[in-house]
This record gives sequence, C-alpha cells and structure tokens, in this order.
Amino acid sequence: MDAIVKTDFQFPGQKSVYKGKVRDVYDINDEYLVMVVSDRISAFDVILPKGIPYKGQVLNQIASKFLDATSDIVPNWKIATPDPMVTIGHKCEPFKVEMVIRGYLTGSSWRAYKAGERTICGLPLPEGMKENQKFDSPLITPTTKADEGHDENISKEEIIAQGLVSREDYEQMEKYTYALFKRGTEIAAEKGLILVDTKYEFGKKNGKIYLIDEIHTPDSSRYFYAEGYEERFTKGEKQKQLSKEFVREWLMDNGFQGQAGQQVPEMTPEVVAGITDRYIELFEHITGQKFEKAEGGNILKRIENNVNDCLKKL
Repeated sequence: MDAIVKTDFQFPGQKSVYKGKVRDVYDINDEYLVMVVSDRISAFDVILPKGIPYKGQVLNQIASKFLDATSDIVPNWKIATPDPMVTIGHKCEPFKVEMVIRGYLTGSSWRAYKAGERTICGLPLPEGMKENQKFDSPLITPTTKADEGHDENISKEEIIAQGLVSREDYEQMEKYTYALFKRGTEIAAEKGLILVDTKYEFGKKNGKIYLIDEIHTPDSSRYFYAEGYEERFTKGEKQKQLSKEFVREWLMDNGFQGQAGQQVPEMTPEVVAGITDRYIELFEHITGQKFEKAEGGNILKRIENNVNDCLKKL
C-alpha cells in the first residue's frame, strides 16, 4: 500500500487548491470544497519525510463520523464523503482563530505550567496542580490560525480587541465549543476513553456559523484510556494515550522537536508500519468499529473518479 503524500487533481469548476500540512483542499466554483486527506504526517509544525499508509482514510472517516454525530449541535460544512480519503462540503470563510478546549492539564499547557506560568490565554490556573489533572471545568484556550509557522496562544479579549472575531460570533463559537466537547466526552466515555483536549475550527457562509475541517480525530484531539487513569495519575505515571502524541514522543526521544538545525530521525519501514498500526488502533477504539482498509491499486484515480461522480450530483 502506497502512502498518498501529493495530489494534483483538476476537477470540473476548480478555482484553486490549498495544500496544508495534511490536507489538500480544492475550491470548486467558490461554492464547494473538496478536501483530500493525504497520508502526510506532521509534528512540531513540520511535515515528516514519509507518509503513513491509511492515515488519511483513518482521519477522514473519524471526522466524517463525528461531524454526523454532532450536526444537531452546530451546522457543519460536510455534504458528502465520496471516497474514504475525501470529504466534500460547503466553502466557508474561516475565522482566524482555532478554538482549543482542554479538560486536563497536559501537553503544552503542562509544560508551560511546570515552567512557572499560571495563566493560559488569560485564564488563571491554581497552584499545586499535577500533570494530567482534570480541570474543575474545561478551559477554552484559543490560538491564532497561522498560515505558516506556529499558532500562538491568545486570549478571548485580545481576539475581540484585535478585530479577529466579533464578540457576538466569538461567544457563539464558545457555546458551540463547550457543547461539542461535552458530546465528544460522552461518546469517548462509551468507548472507555477520556477526551482530554481538542480543537475546533469554524467559518461563516451567508452570515451563518459552520463547524469546518476535522473533529475529534487523533490529529486534532488527545484521548486517554479511562481504565487505570486514576491509578496512573495518583502514582504520577504517564497516561496511556490514544493520540498523535506517540509520534511526538518518538521524535523527542530521537532528538527532534522541530527546532532549527535538528534532523528528523530516520523513518524506517518498521517505524512507518508501526505508526499505521497505531492509527488503525485509534480508529477502532474511537469509533468502536472495525477498520476496513480501502482498496489499493491506483488510489489517485479512484479518488478522482469518486469525486467527479459526486460533483456531478451537486
């Protein structure tokens, strides 16, 4: 199975294409977007040199499932998933912030806390917290949405003061974010998981706010296994995670954190196959369904045919 790391389609009505770290997004007549979720993998804002077979299918199918499972909370951009690696939906004008919501003190927020910081995005944190401790209530810690380089933490008041988002729109996104996180937490709990933190992106079309991009995938979210969480927390041990954190940890163990002068460690076939296996494990745990590998062969041709068939019907 080849990893799809590059696409170069010419769909009917195509106006432009945007290539992100993982997704290639084709603009169809400024009305629809064709989002191809590639097998590229990024960490520390760096695209790693090798793709991960089936990763795009895993992410696309998880996001599609959770978009459907939350469409009663907030309208979302999805119209169809014509291919295992593709979602087609409404083109919205994205807001220039990402809504990060955290239920636990972990990852970058823990690293900042351990270094002595006691506020995150303008929100105060109490003294004496421990790694992976649950917050009394989830915290929304937004970031700016950088076209290049690192996203930066920013407070609600700074977002509004800088005119990035109006107060009315921001407060609507806050409500949606809390409600989505609550639903995601409930779904995760049914699967024996804890939704630790995640991010949501929103956009506007015809004056209406839509949820866009991916949702509750292991690339945008962090999950702990619920079983043994309390025991590990009490002992100060690492939590068993279902997220892309294992890739970051492998990179850090091999001396790479995305800083200037650092080299990405060699991604051997064994390393790549191991990451594929973990993504499939993630899919099966998060969805409670068996992962069905999409047919191989000429994957790019398959995608092109499936997308063209779908676009004819829009």
